[in-house]
This record gives sequence, structure tokens and C-alpha cells, in this order.
Amino acid sequence: MTRVYRVHEKDHNFPSIIIHKIKAFLENESVFSNPEKHQHLIQEMKLEAALVTSNSPYAEVRAVVSNKDDPTTPCSTIRSWAIGLAFSCLLAFINQLFDIRQPAIRVMANVAQLLSYPVGKACENWLPDIGFTLFGTYHSLNPGPFSKKEHMLITIMANVAYNTPYTNNIIWVQYLPQYFNQPYASHVAYQLLIALATNFIGYGMAGICRRFLVYPSYCVWPASLVTIALNKAFHNEANAPVEGPFGRKWKISRIKFFYIMFGAMFVWFWFPNYIFTALSRFNWLTWIAPHNRDLNVITGINHGLGVNPFPTFDWNVLLWDSADPLMVPFYSTLNRFFGVFVSFWVVLAFWYSNVYDTGYLPINSNRVFDHFGKLYNISRAVDDRGLFDADEYKTYSPPFLSAGNIVIYMFFFAIYTSTLTYAVLYHRHEIIMGFKSLFASFRKKKNPIKDEKILDVHNRLMKAYPEVPEWWYLICLVVAIALGIAGIAGWDTNTSPGVVFYGLALCIIFVIPVGIIKAMTGIEVTLNVLAEFIGGSFVDGNALAMNYFKSFGYVTCAHAVWFCNDLKLAHYVKIPPRHTFIAQIIATFISTIICTGVLNFQMKGIDGVCTPDAQFKLTCPGVNTFFTASVLWGTVGPQKIFGHSGQYTEILVGFPLGIVVVVFFWGLNRKFPQWTWTRQIHPVAIMYGGIVWAPYNMSYVWPSVPIAWISWVYLKTRFVSFWSKYNFVLSAAWSCGIAISGIIIFFALQYTDVPFQWWGNMASDMGCEGQACTLKHLAPGEYFGPRIGTFD
Repeated sequence: MTRVYRVHEKDHNFPSIIIHKIKAFLENESVFSNPEKHQHLIQEMKLEAALVTSNSPYAEVRAVVSNKDDPTTPCSTIRSWAIGLAFSCLLAFINQLFDIRQPAIRVMANVAQLLSYPVGKACENWLPDIGFTLFGTYHSLNPGPFSKKEHMLITIMANVAYNTPYTNNIIWVQYLPQYFNQPYASHVAYQLLIALATNFIGYGMAGICRRFLVYPSYCVWPASLVTIALNKAFHNEANAPVEGPFGRKWKISRIKFFYIMFGAMFVWFWFPNYIFTALSRFNWLTWIAPHNRDLNVITGINHGLGVNPFPTFDWNVLLWDSADPLMVPFYSTLNRFFGVFVSFWVVLAFWYSNVYDTGYLPINSNRVFDHFGKLYNISRAVDDRGLFDADEYKTYSPPFLSAGNIVIYMFFFAIYTSTLTYAVLYHRHEIIMGFKSLFASFRKKKNPIKDEKILDVHNRLMKAYPEVPEWWYLICLVVAIALGIAGIAGWDTNTSPGVVFYGLALCIIFVIPVGIIKAMTGIEVTLNVLAEFIGGSFVDGNALAMNYFKSFGYVTCAHAVWFCNDLKLAHYVKIPPRHTFIAQIIATFISTIICTGVLNFQMKGIDGVCTPDAQFKLTCPGVNTFFTASVLWGTVGPQKIFGHSGQYTEILVGFPLGIVVVVFFWGLNRKFPQWTWTRQIHPVAIMYGGIVWAPYNMSYVWPSVPIAWISWVYLKTRFVSFWSKYNFVLSAAWSCGIAISGIIIFFALQYTDVPFQWWGNMASDMGCEGQACTLKHLAPGEYFGPRIGTFD
């Protein structure tokens, strides 16, 4: 219990009641001097010790993850590789092809997980049991029943393949004439080198960090539990009845429950997504007075701040930031909403006070404006090579941000310092344990950290399989760095290869703190703004160099976190680590090649691509946003915006604010340890709530709070067996229902431009919700902000 207390003392997911009982047990000397007087407490501690030793300390993990394993279960089979690579290719092809379409369509890994099951069962029933022997192991086309390990290996392949390479955005803005017009970006070798570099640096970092982010029991990874719940629903035939709400026994099996909920969501999603779209953005309060500025600013969902008690009937709205209220713990959802609530008043005060001239702009836009209140025309601030032109800039305008966008940047700055401070104050012991384990692995010591071996049954079960040697991941990391350097140095990029190491240094600093927070709360702190801020300062005036810095800083860290999530999936399901490593590497390599091939077809084979007149609506809205950000942060540079005497210098107060908030709640928890509510405060999650604005708002966060309370508080505390059996299956069913329904609606109706015009599809865009209203207005010829010639 001493070990349990040390590891889980500040663990938000561990029951606070148990922590207090452990503390009372350990601090009560009478327990040890007169044990006969405390038999009840001792017995309770023995039971708790037995639970955390033989299973996971967390009820949500015990609900879907088995504490038993059969090492003879087939995993890396011919059929699992064939199905996994087939879905990897399909997802990569579809997502790359439609990534630049407006609206875009993305096929997620849960679709592959859902569809691969009937394919696997068909292989089980139809393929003959013939094969070959390789290195003493017999490989058959049909090794028996389609196993849960095969199914999860397929899912992991799809999970790493569905994301298109982030570096494709760099290729688009380099190659196309309306952007930087650099023809060498069409070279396939160049495209592959930088794409593979960012992907495989992420693998190298994930492997090195697995002792911090995968093996510890406190790294729950909530998103992985939904994936495992669907896997368990397909492969677990046990169906014990459970006590549930309404005083009745629930006997329906997980798989039948999944199919019913999947079908219900599949049918329902047609309404908010196509038939009655006002149900998705249910801004019914603005219908009272569509042209009332103040009512729309406060309650509007399209252009307002979204204060609305019933803002949506679309489950997909609640999934916009991977924050499924059935998946993410309640304290995480509540803390994020608290951050939204606090920052709401800041946005409102900025706009109504016209701070930074925000009153001339929409209150909650993510666009960049000039001093006429029009969208910023970046071509008026650069020369024909895409480099900053100081003379043109002086005669045009500084860039202006909306009130919501300014608050986002302030909280982004705060979340970075709060992430590092939180990791040091709350998780320094766990991080030290991880480093000890990492160093010991290089010295070939066995079981260097005894605590985790004793506490986590999943680590003990995984000892049955050979571990991936550390040098495999190091080779992956070194090769990826070499690929990145070759891509940058081998072509006329006007960028130093040193940007690879600068970006990697940023990733190294943040990957463990960011990963721990993601693993425990389901909240992912992204480094895109920090990478733009630092990279733009390093390479002021060079947008392409800033893009490389962002790719090797932000994207590699994000990839490392995503790949750690997949490693945890394999850890929970007991897939041999070497099988996972090879599957991730090969699936990513193949998907990168496919995405690169589709990219070249789009660049050279589609007329007018990324223009308003493009075929098939391939107008590239994401690429346009990427280009604007690259020029704003790389060409104009953050020094002119946030530097000394810059446009928004005061917003840098976010950096110290992040430290102060974390230290305050940490000190409060130490000063008043008897206050149980302080344990449920997560300062980083609060800061995260402040970055939901522009263009999102409170309507995207508030509906999750009551749903999460019903699931994680009401049902989990009163009907834990019912909650364990159905909660994550329901999340998986609704996500899959939305995915399949969305794909059919897109290809059958939206792709072919089948209109469905009626009041229910136009009500959400009336008045100020259709065209954003502003607080102040300019007379013809007037402009706001500093006078022309007084800024540089």
C-alpha cells in the first residue's frame, strides 16, 4: 500500500476515498502495534492490495481489459496482415483524396475495426488450412478462429495509416503557383523523405518514451478503452446479467447492444447531418431575434459564444475534439468546461471594451483581418518569392485577430508552461522512475523497477513476449533524422538542416508531459502554436523554414503521442511488442507511399486544384489556412505581433499565468489535503478549456458535462457492473454509426450535390448567425489601428 500511495496519491483517476483510507492506514501506528484492534481496516487494505496486484487499479480499465492472457492465441497471421494492409491502403487513399475537398471526408480507424471483423470471419470460414513453415513456425491461411489479437493488430495498422502526412501541406503551398510556386516540390523523392522523416521520428520517440507513457498503470489512455470495448464485444461470448437502472436486470449481450445502438445512431445521424441540419447547430435562442447583435453574440453557435442550455442534438458535435463524454473521465470534462466558463468572460470583456480594436471584427472568428475589417491579404505584405516585404507591409496593415482568437493565444501560451509545471510538481516521481527504467534497459538489467512489476498485472503478462530492443527505436530515430536532413539539404529549400534538431529538441522537452496528460485525462496539448511562435522567431521572414520547424516540433510530438496510444492498445490486448513494432512501421510506410502517389495525381491531374473553380470541390480549405498561418508566422513573423511594442505583446502574460495557476492549486492541495474536491482540479485541463474558442464555443463543450456526469458519476457509482458492460460499447457504437452514416450521406448525396432546401436546413444561418455582426462599424475610407507609416 506504500507503493500504491506513492504512485496514485495525486492521480485524478484513482478513487479519492481509497487514497484517504490508505493514508489513514499507513499513518496509524496503532495498526502495526495493535493489529488485532484494526482487523477490518487491515482486511480492507489486503483486498485493495490484491485488486491492484491481480488487476488494474481503475474500474474503467477492468471494465474492458482482461487480466488474463493466452500466449498461444494467433496474432501476426497471414490473414491479419492481408486485411490490415488492405484497410491501411484503403483509408490512406480515401483520406488523401478527399482531404482537400470542401467539405472534407475522413474515414477513421473505427470503420476499419468494424468492417474487418466480418472479413476476418469470412476468412475463418472459407480459407483452407494450408501454409508454409518459416524459421520453425507454421504460417497457415486459416490458423483457426479469427482472434481478438488479430483483430486488434488490424486496427492498429489502420490507426497509423488513416492520418495523411502533415508535410503534404508544405508540398501544396510550395508547388502551387497561387502560393510559393516552387516546382521542385513535385519531386517524389523530396516528398517521401520529409513525410517519412516526421512519421518515423514519432516512432522513435514513442519507443523511447514507452516506459513513461505505456507501461505505467496510471497511464490509462481513455481513447484506447473504447477501441478495446468494441473488440471485446465482437470476441467475448460471456453474457452475465447485470443490475441496471429502472430496477431491472439487463441481459442483452455487448455485441447485440452494439448493433442496436449502432443502428439507432446510423438512422438518427441522417437528421442533423442532412435532413434537419438545424438540429446539429440548434441555435434556437437566436431565432427569437436573428438580427439582434447582443443576443446572437452571446448565444450564437456559428459566430457567437454559444451560451445555450440545449445547443445540439448531434452526437458528432460532442466528438469534435476527441472528447467523447463517455470516454473521457468526468473530472476532465468538468475542468475543461470550467476553463471555457472563465475564458468566456475574458472574450466578452475584450470585445465589448474594444480592446485591440476587436469591436470592429467578429467576436469569435479564427481568421486574420486587416485594418479595414477585411480578411488579411497576405500577398500585399510579401514579394514575388513569398518573402517579407517591409515596404509593402508598411503601406498595408498589421494583422488583427478577433477577441476569441486573442484569448486562444493567451491560453495557448499558458497551457505550455502549465504542462511543464504540472509534470514537475505532480509527476516528478513517476518521470524519475521512467528514466531509471530507461537507463537500466541500456545496461540490460532485468526488472529494474520492481514497483511497476508488482502493481500492474498487464506488465507481468507482457513478460511472456520478447521486448523490442531499445536500439530498434534508436535506429528508427536516427534514420528518420537522416531522411529529414536529406530532404531539406538536397533541394533548394533555403532552410538549414539544423531545423530538424531544433524541432526535435522541442518535441523532447514536451513529449513526456504532454503524453502523461493525454494518457490520464484524454486531453492532448498540441504544440502547433508554440512551434509557430518559436520557429517564426528563429527564422523571421522565412515561411518555409518555419513550416519545417513546426513539422519537426509539433507533428513529431503529436505522432509520438498517437503511437504511444497504439502501443497501449497492444499492451492491453497482449499483442507481442515486436509484432506491434513491425505492423506500425510497415503500415505507415505503405500508407505514406499511397498518400504521396495520390498527392501527385491531385497536383498534376486535376485542373484548377486549390482554386475556387477546382473540379469535385477540391478547393483546399485546410491548405489555404496552412498557407495563411505559414506566411503570418513565418514571413511576417511573431516578433511583429507579440514582440517588443508588437500588436499583442501583452498577451504573453499567458506564459507566467500558466505557472501561477498550477502552483496555486498544487499549494492549495498540500495546504488543505482534507479537501477532497481539490484532488479533482486539473489545472492543465482548465487551461485547455480556454483554447476552444474561434471558431468553436461553449456549445461544443457544455452538452458533454451532464452526459459525463450521468455516465461517470451516477451510473458508475450506483450500477458499476452495468456501466462496465455497456458504457464504452455505447461510445464505440455511436462513433461507428456516425462514421458509416456520414460516408453514405457524403457519397450518395453531398458528393453528387443533391440539394435538400427547406427551413430546417436554413434556420441556423439567419441574421447574425449567417453573417457575423460587429460591435463597431467604419465609415467609407476609414480604418482602425495604428496609422499607416507608424508601424513596421
